[in-house]
Amino acid sequence: MTFARVRSVPLPMAPPGALALGFVLSGCAGPQSMLAPAGAEATDVFHLSLVLFAGAGLILAWVVVTLALALFGPPGVRAVLSSRRAVLVAGLGVPLVVLTLLLVVGLMMMRERTLWPEDGPRIAVVGEQWWWRVTYLAPDGQRIAGANEIRIPVGETVTLALDASDVIHSFWVPSLGGKRDMVPGRTNHLRIRAEREGRYRGQCAEYCGGAHAFMALEIIAMAPDAYRAWLMAAAEPPAPPSEALAIEGQKYFLSTGCGACHAISGTPATGLIGPDLTRVGARRQIGSAMLDTSPETLARFIADAPAHKPGTLMPAFPMLAREEIDAMAAYLWSLR
Repeated sequence: MTFARVRSVPLPMAPPGALALGFVLSGCAGPQSMLAPAGAEATDVFHLSLVLFAGAGLILAWVVVTLALALFGPPGVRAVLSSRRAVLVAGLGVPLVVLTLLLVVGLMMMRERTLWPEDGPRIAVVGEQWWWRVTYLAPDGQRIAGANEIRIPVGETVTLALDASDVIHSFWVPSLGGKRDMVPGRTNHLRIRAEREGRYRGQCAEYCGGAHAFMALEIIAMAPDAYRAWLMAAAEPPAPPSEALAIEGQKYFLSTGCGACHAISGTPATGLIGPDLTRVGARRQIGSAMLDTSPETLARFIADAPAHKPGTLMPAFPMLAREEIDAMAAYLWSLR
């Protein structure tokens, strides 16, 4: 048996410098950019990063220049740089001084965050595989459930109580603050403050299983008056469905057992396994920011959630008729 020689064709390769530049520029913009701070803590982290980059650049320049002079400089300079004293000063003393200065500057820049007030809004966030359980702690002590979306007032310091129910997760919204681990059995706190209205995307930053990449969330920063009006409305059960299709959908939702996993305020659905769906129709996205919310995407998620979010614990329901799925989607869409 003979084998024909196959001629290999080299694939075009980008220069290493272009690849490095591409990786650097990929974080300059977008909904999850570290270089577009919109909050007080994120701004501090951004400025500190610039200082650290500048310090690292100075150390690199010092090392490169010193090495070049030691190898290719005039004989007198090479003799000086090759001495033991020069090695200690240039290789140990200068980096030590620069790193010490960076440490002092970093501590001075970040110390203000420890003085933030603690009397602002408080929100509990629990990381689960692979979604976010959200509970707003109202001033009157009432607990208002949500999921995969967090609303905060602009200009106010919000305290997030972070926990996990299964494995270690990590809460990270680059435009508003740094990362904070979420450890089962231990509550960590993170304070954030948005300086302007907008939507800020976040992501679990600790590998937590197969669907880790699909565990995103969105923070919506609102005007303080709008936030308080929204919080008061969210504390009340949603209005019962009024359209015929949505009324049928509510009946299907309750009769098929969806309420065993999901809760809807004001109804017999009180499940705690999956996300709270009390006002799911008002959320911009579903599936931990995987799909934009609409009757069509709700129907697709009900019919076959694993096809749209791999790893989700919600099973597919091939036994449901199309009219049942559309009716339930209309009902969930009406929950606002």
